[in-house]
Amino acid sequence: MAEIPTQSNPSRRRWAGAVLFLLVLAAVAVVTVPMQLIRPFVPQTPDRVAVSYGLRSWSPLLTLLMALAGVAIAAGLWRGGRWWSRTLAVLALVPLAGAAWFSRQNIFEKMFVPLGTTAFAQAAEAGWVAAEDPVLAVVLNGEAAAYPVRQIAYHHIVQDVVGGVPIAVTY
Repeated sequence: MAEIPTQSNPSRRRWAGAVLFLLVLAAVAVVTVPMQLIRPFVPQTPDRVAVSYGLRSWSPLLTLLMALAGVAIAAGLWRGGRWWSRTLAVLALVPLAGAAWFSRQNIFEKMFVPLGTTAFAQAAEAGWVAAEDPVLAVVLNGEAAAYPVRQIAYHHIVQDVVGGVPIAVTY
């Protein structure tokens, strides 16, 4: 059976505190690294996307295990601890629980929110679009629409109706 860190064994308490601190760092990293790797307006390489989606798919299990380990370590630190070490142990559980909750949210959906309302202008009136600006063009049932890439760069998707057909424009 594992020995519980006590006040009489300060090296074990320091070791347990360091492990708890590393668990907090790892849990926070598991949920924030995917956001950093594929945030808008940053080059998104295939490797970055693969790492991001890999972490995203494993983060619910990893953060749950880290939170459970953190609770066990905090309980061990609670026994025989002073008020300040108990406080730190309990405070360490807050980011662990936050990471476990946050890992179950679809952050990519929140980062790349579809543009809900579109406004139209005739090509001659669209002064904010230069002739050399790339656009995504659609022609359906005799109706044409163009979407400047610069305008949809943040959202990555525009929902619209062209020629009576609902479409999702993305790149």
